[in-house]
Amino acid sequence: MDFAAGFPASLRGRPFRVREALQRGVSAARLRSRRLVRPFHGTRCWTPPVGHVERALAVAPRLRPDQAFSHTTAAHLLGIPLPRRLERDRRIHVTTIGTDQAIRVRGTVGHPSQRGRASVVHSGTTRIVDPANTFVMLARVLTVDELVVAGDALVGWLNWCTPDELTAAVRRHRGARGIRRARAALAEIRPGSRSPGETRLRLSLVRRGLPQPALNHDVVVDGRWVACVDLAYPSARVAIEYESDLHRTDPRTFRKDLTRGEDLKDADWWLVRATSDDVGHAADRFAERVLRLLTSGRDGRHDTRHRRPLQTIW
Repeated sequence: MDFAAGFPASLRGRPFRVREALQRGVSAARLRSRRLVRPFHGTRCWTPPVGHVERALAVAPRLRPDQAFSHTTAAHLLGIPLPRRLERDRRIHVTTIGTDQAIRVRGTVGHPSQRGRASVVHSGTTRIVDPANTFVMLARVLTVDELVVAGDALVGWLNWCTPDELTAAVRRHRGARGIRRARAALAEIRPGSRSPGETRLRLSLVRRGLPQPALNHDVVVDGRWVACVDLAYPSARVAIEYESDLHRTDPRTFRKDLTRGEDLKDADWWLVRATSDDVGHAADRFAERVLRLLTSGRDGRHDTRHRRPLQTIW
């Protein structure tokens, strides 16, 4: 007989609380079966949870209506990029909004929050502290640059909130731990980024004295769309593309990048390709190269091969 058949359909295929199963008529002996996984005290799963998100979902049946996932756990659930050192943290963070007792389950971290300082959003049946307040909570453990990456994601490719909502959240948490870092990051967050690599590249260039580039800029020449580039300095006709490993390993992306480069050259634009090295040990040299191109482009010296008369080859 199928073991799961002895459970109500509403409990199959999802984590559930032991108390709920008992109330639905499941015997205590069946709940003690080794066929069920016990990820946290008082909960059961059908398969071992893999990764932070599945571990959070295994805790979800224990949450009260005044509790929600927060801090780095909310970041995982919302898709906010985190540094690797935090991706390895298995603890599940839960915030209690109000004055009731914080969660007390081994493997979780409970946090208090005053009413009015944080609101709750839902992803399916999962309760999560809203994205703007999650950003402020992350300021406790992230550096300024890591917060800028998170903020760029929230107002950029994730589109979870607006810069004004981030600003309002930072103001609400005056005096909170890490709030100075949150304010510093807020000043450097820009809508339009589509990846952490693009954000880190932008910060690297600006920190070395270059002007703010346009983000995901559409290059249009004589009314004709040519390409959309990660970063751009339109007045100097300089485009910068951040190349992740996907650009190297995916044949379709590789071919598309080559075509984009040739199209930009034909439109009299420079295309500069950047890698992780160019925001790391080679950042100074890369910034100097871009600065030279900006100077040349603004002085009118550029790739003008498409303006030269064609020569007939016999």
